[in-house]
Amino acid sequence: MRVLATLVLMLMALPLRAEEVVLGLSQNRISITANLDGSEILIFGAVKRETPLQEAPLEVVITIAGPSQPVTVRRKDRRVGIWVNNAAVEIDSAPSFYAVATSAPLPQALSDTEDLRHRITIPRAIRSVGAAAEVGNAEDFTRALIRIRENDDLYQTLEGAVELREQTLFSTAISLPANLTEGDYATRIFLTRDGAVVSQYETTIAVNKVGLERFLFTLSREQPLIYGLLSLAIAIIAGWGASAAFTLLRQS
Repeated sequence: MRVLATLVLMLMALPLRAEEVVLGLSQNRISITANLDGSEILIFGAVKRETPLQEAPLEVVITIAGPSQPVTVRRKDRRVGIWVNNAAVEIDSAPSFYAVATSAPLPQALSDTEDLRHRITIPRAIRSVGAAAEVGNAEDFTRALIRIRENDDLYQTLEGAVELREQTLFSTAISLPANLTEGDYATRIFLTRDGAVVSQYETTIAVNKVGLERFLFTLSREQPLIYGLLSLAIAIIAGWGASAAFTLLRQS
């Protein structure tokens, strides 16, 4: 009995768990096909808590990141009427797709310290190894990459897009463009209070090519010579077909 009483006292002395994420996804796999014109992923969940609700409001920050790859960003200058590459910066790692959605404006939902620690915002998610000494203001190259990918909907900042009900239920919908890169898309959910992360959860969404796209992708990687010959044959057939059709139109 004394041992049992000691165990009970020890359990009672343990701190109660704070808020935790219970997550759901509308789909955890996306197939890339020839007619894919984009997709939308619905992320929803709840906050599980075993402590009383605190006065400071809870916020939710959600990120989806595609596979990261090195990127070379070049700057062009006009010289003698011709645009030429003038300088380049090697971006060590940049996600092929990145979206960050929040339940409140970013400065309110996330502090700079936590952003730096968890690499949540788009600039923090990109890692650059720097630039050559002769290249001035290398940060301009990173901003240019972000601007280009934002225009293609590959980088998205969605402030206020997460709906949070009763400080417990949350949901958001994030649009995925058609030109997705194949791979695992890391999905992270952060619960924050006063700008500080109090809990986080991570899962993945698999994006894969299927059907003809998978066959051509595999062929180009494993049998590049056959893939090249096949592409050449298709180009010749397409050119011959267009020429024959034009001849028939002229004769009619």
